[in-house]
Amino acid sequence: MADKHLMTEAEAKAVQGAMMANALVYIAIAVIAHFLVWNWRPWLG
Repeated sequence: MADKHLMTEAEAKAVQGAMMANALVYIAIAVIAHFLVWNWRPWLG
């Protein structure tokens, strides 16, 4: 049976890099949002 892949290793690394960059941007936005809300209304006393 032939070994079939959806993409080459280089393409897979490019996709992974894009996903990691998007995840880091998402996390950064979430951290900033939490910081701003914490300054507005602290929720742990």
